[in-house]
Amino acid sequence: MANKAVITGASGLIGSELLQLLLQSQQYNEVLALVRRELPVNHKRLVQLVVNFDQLEQHQAAINGHAVFCCLGSTRSKTPDLSVYRKIDHDYPVKLAQIARQNKIPHYHLVSAIGADSKSGNFYTKLKGQTEDDIQQVCIPSLHIYQPSLLTGNRKEFRLGEKIATVVMKVIDPLLFGSLQKYKSIPASTVAQAMYRQSLNKEEGVFIHPSNHIKQLA
Repeated sequence: MANKAVITGASGLIGSELLQLLLQSQQYNEVLALVRRELPVNHKRLVQLVVNFDQLEQHQAAINGHAVFCCLGSTRSKTPDLSVYRKIDHDYPVKLAQIARQNKIPHYHLVSAIGADSKSGNFYTKLKGQTEDDIQQVCIPSLHIYQPSLLTGNRKEFRLGEKIATVVMKVIDPLLFGSLQKYKSIPASTVAQAMYRQSLNKEEGVFIHPSNHIKQLA
């Protein structure tokens, strides 16, 4: 199988892990990374396209292939302006899905978050839920939505809150059983592995994977 993959958010925790999997895979002969600035990664299968995500439609012709992997996301500390935050977490992923649909890309894989709910009173989980809902309306043949809990892995930037939460979760994780298992922390590499494997699945439909299910897929 010789396919092309498109990835956004390749500099992030999950995206960087997924990029390496795609480049190592024999299933994909080209990986197009849509980036704000070039990544320090060189590979014969990698094509980097520097884009202004506000003008994503200008690059529609290049966005084609078998699968789109959307790993875009930000944090309130990094993006305090809520209108900009919404663009990154909602508008760009939805626009990317619309382009994928127009270009007949059969697979779309979205990184969301545990607790995503468009009716939530929490800004973060509500926004994630709205993004999920709006992308489902685009009607991609095979849509996979991943809802990881607290991510673990080596981040490029230091986040004190997440460092503390990671230490706390090491104590709490073993105590989470049954319906609470989905709240256990999860390595970013596990999410990336699940995304890669599901992109090779030919089944069509909408698939929502909570954190504990992601671990089973990886």
